[in-house]
Amino acid sequence: MSTRFPFTAVVGQQDLQLALLLNAVAPNIGGVLVRGEKGTAKSTAVRALAALLPEVEVVAGCRFSCDPASPDPTCPDGPHIVEAAEARAARMVELPVGASEDRLVGALDIERALAEGVKAFEPGLLAAANRGILYVDEVNLLHDHLVDVLLDAAAMGASYVEREGVSVRHAARFLLVGTMNPEEGELRPQLLDRFGLTVEVAASREPDQRVEVVRRRLAYDDDPAGFAARWADEESAVRQRIVAARELLPKVRLGDGALKQIAATCAAFEVDGMRADIVMARTATALAAWDGRSDVLAEDVRQAALLALPHRRRRNPFDAPGLDEDKLDQTLEESAGEDDDPDPGPDGPGGGGQPSPDEGPQGGDAGARPEAGEDGEPQPAAGGAGQQAPARAAEPFRTKALTVPGVGTGAAGRRSRARTERGRTTGALRPRGALTKLHLAATVRAAAPHQRARGRSGPGLVLRRDDLRQAAREGREGNLVLFVVDASGSMAARQRMSAVKGAVLSLLLDAYQRRDKVGLVTFRGTAAEVALPPTSSVDAAAARLESLPTGGRTPLAAGLLKAHDVLRVERLRDPSRRALLVVVTDGRATGGPEPVALAGRAARLFGAESVASVVVDCESGPVRLGLAGRLAEELGGTAVTLEELRADAIAGLVRDVRGTTSRRAA
Repeated sequence: MSTRFPFTAVVGQQDLQLALLLNAVAPNIGGVLVRGEKGTAKSTAVRALAALLPEVEVVAGCRFSCDPASPDPTCPDGPHIVEAAEARAARMVELPVGASEDRLVGALDIERALAEGVKAFEPGLLAAANRGILYVDEVNLLHDHLVDVLLDAAAMGASYVEREGVSVRHAARFLLVGTMNPEEGELRPQLLDRFGLTVEVAASREPDQRVEVVRRRLAYDDDPAGFAARWADEESAVRQRIVAARELLPKVRLGDGALKQIAATCAAFEVDGMRADIVMARTATALAAWDGRSDVLAEDVRQAALLALPHRRRRNPFDAPGLDEDKLDQTLEESAGEDDDPDPGPDGPGGGGQPSPDEGPQGGDAGARPEAGEDGEPQPAAGGAGQQAPARAAEPFRTKALTVPGVGTGAAGRRSRARTERGRTTGALRPRGALTKLHLAATVRAAAPHQRARGRSGPGLVLRRDDLRQAAREGREGNLVLFVVDASGSMAARQRMSAVKGAVLSLLLDAYQRRDKVGLVTFRGTAAEVALPPTSSVDAAAARLESLPTGGRTPLAAGLLKAHDVLRVERLRDPSRRALLVVVTDGRATGGPEPVALAGRAARLFGAESVASVVVDCESGPVRLGLAGRLAEELGGTAVTLEELRADAIAGLVRDVRGTTSRRAA
């Protein structure tokens, strides 16, 4: 067994270490989500924690690690008459991103069921992690249905399995730790809320600290055992402190004053539900026990808020996690009764006198719209070098899904129909490769007629490879939604570009909820650029959209050709993920020789490849040229105006996308 890097030797990650230790003291806090860039010791710290946990007493031979002092009365291996107990190290079980649901929760032991004719349960990773640590690296890449199962078990302390004729409940109390890189995509807000604490980690910018990180890592790589031995005393001290804090925890008093501060803090930051209050109370109590105190102090409540609230205060998916510490301090003071001044000042209780970022300066630039030139496009503002300052996106609105027609085989998501490993069973088929999802009834039906010929004499079936049947299931997949956004001068009028950004932001919100990958191509001036390569981080797309400048001519053909290149490369990288092209433009094409004809030829490339496409027509005014509609015809897709993009009107658009693609395929 390899020697792990010592927990106490990790440099510069005090918040991460504290959050992990508090959960080791009080596992009912609900686990830790560690967010941060790559190379910041996230996985190293989590794996090192397992060595600090005290040994656990288990019933000998129990696959579910029952406590001999109070064995689980519903344990599938029970009932236990404890005659022998054994002590072992606390386990750390790792859940791979590509694990199946059977591997996580367990399932019917197919081999025994078919060969011996008995119904037996084969435990999964949740059973193995009971009374230990369950670690999920890159938890944001884990399939949604696995995350749901995982967090439900963590919240209830038990796993319920109802499948394939098996009905089992077993204890599943574990310290849940997830790590993620936000650049690779976010967890949904409702799943973020299920983690007790969250910690943001980043590499230090202090040269001395970075030098120490490198020095320790090189020393560990040269001699892991020797390096661990040099930190043995520190590791032992922390281990003993965890044991002492666990013993003290039931004696810690959470007074009414601390409870009032907790409630006031959660209310001030407008977190949803009551889970935040409960987690803060448990965390503050664990902090007091960790410091060897029997009373919770205001400083414990403050630290608990910094760990328990940042990921819960997001009001929409694109808000960055975080907590205003000045507001936190003010709330704690007011709720403690230390601020009795009835006069909140001229700016009200919020104070500061600063305008809301959503309000902007009064008067703004309402009259600053540039004049149109000879070609009808706005001219660049003075000193703008052909572009204007970015316009703020209008308020996003709810949309319905644009779906790619047909049935795909892409990664699990929530947009288009697909053949998936999880979903409703639609039939059975012979496995082409390794069997992954057995269709038990179909397998039994295939084997039953041959039992006499095969000489069956016992209760089990006599099976051949040809009898096995794979379950065919249909669910939903995530798609690649590639936005091609016109940022030229013809789109640059302030109110118009604001509405365009609001529409794209609305579609991005929809893509976020449906677990799509997104990409962003923009075109203006003389060329097009990939503002954001295809990624699972919809937050990054929203940020690029917000800062998108406008101005110049309209190289529509360049934008379409750039999008075609992006899709070609993505098909090589991920051939099973189908694409949906969303072109946001008024359909005008200017600059260069025959710009309209060139744009038409570029559009027909997508039509020839049957790429599902939608053109969001941004043309406004009483006189409309209908150029976006013509572009949609060239693409083989459909056009929709900004007004029609809203949820009430978009259902017809989905039918149009399907119908147009079906006619093209015919």
